[in-house]
Amino acid sequence: CHAAGVAGAPKLGDKAAWAPRLAAGVDGLTASVVKGKGAMPPKGGAMSASDADIKAVVAYMVSTVK
Repeated sequence: CHAAGVAGAPKLGDKAAWAPRLAAGVDGLTASVVKGKGAMPPKGGAMSASDADIKAVVAYMVSTVK
């Protein structure tokens, strides 16, 4: 979803799209992924992913826009 911007997902590396989301920080963004938000299902649909794995992915995604 984040590669193509499906359902309004901010594209990986798109600084402008991620800018308003960065205020939530890695922990806030991780919580959104774990719980789900908008069109994104809980854990992004990857139900077997641990919260720690999700946090690592979120941190990576954030690192691409800093």
